[in-house]
Amino acid sequence: MNGLLLVDKPGGMTSFDVVRKVRRWCGTRQVGHCGTLDPSATGVLPVAIDSATRLVEYLMAGVKEYVAVLRLGATTDTQDGDGQILATHPWNNIERRALDVAIANFVGPILQMPPMHSALKRDGVPLYKLARQGIQVEREPREVRIDSIEILDVALPDVTLRVTCSKGTYVRTLCHDLGQILGCGAHMAALRRTRCGNFRVEQCHSVDQLEAIAAAGGTLPIVASAAALADWPGLEVHADALPRLANGVAPRLEDVAVTEDLIANEPVRLLADDELAAVGCYVPGGYNGRPGDFQLWKVFPEAFSSPEKLYSAQKL
Repeated sequence: MNGLLLVDKPGGMTSFDVVRKVRRWCGTRQVGHCGTLDPSATGVLPVAIDSATRLVEYLMAGVKEYVAVLRLGATTDTQDGDGQILATHPWNNIERRALDVAIANFVGPILQMPPMHSALKRDGVPLYKLARQGIQVEREPREVRIDSIEILDVALPDVTLRVTCSKGTYVRTLCHDLGQILGCGAHMAALRRTRCGNFRVEQCHSVDQLEAIAAAGGTLPIVASAAALADWPGLEVHADALPRLANGVAPRLEDVAVTEDLIANEPVRLLADDELAAVGCYVPGGYNGRPGDFQLWKVFPEAFSSPEKLYSAQKL
């Protein structure tokens, strides 16, 4: 049961709560999610099953999109609505133009200070556990990228934003920092992830829907591993090269069906009858003196699990 389950995570449930449910539905412990959502947040949570868990690092690297409610006038210790209010300030004089000017400061590559209430670890201990003990530790700002911030609605003190950003961006920290520039303080009152890499919330299924399918013994709507990275070129490996690929030997360019221009060092999917056989990158002339024209990052043995597939290839 390899592939991804696209879950619309509800509020009040942790990302690992969803993982536990998927383990039960699928009867396997090899399950992992692609990017933590806070318990109060909702939206796109891709969950990888069995060998698809080996793709999580690539799936997490994709662009994220969120719809967030910025609440002006109050800062909290967690930078969101779940925390304790630290200070309040008047917000009535904030105009749309001031919002536009403040937002412009955060589009592009920026340095962002990770919040204490986060899953980042210090000496193996998540920062949020230290924060709950009243312990503050030094953190280094990290570079993230915000591609766009769009104001969807203004109903002061609330401003609804659509944020498109890179992996590792804390939207609640963005809300906090916007409040600092505006001079009235702010925190994130609500968050919904509407996109994670190639997947959008419209493609997702609620936990209740998936629970009902599993309880009825139905087939869960699992996305095949080969479709998980659909923005990467997909190259069908010719049958006579499959036995070598199964043994970890990278194919030559003439061993694959090329349907689009390849860019050196860019990632690719190698397919066997539309199943994901390997992921890697195109390296013309070989990698570190090895044969072939690709560097293999990971090979997926289940793509070669059909004896007929390899037998027919070996006969050629």
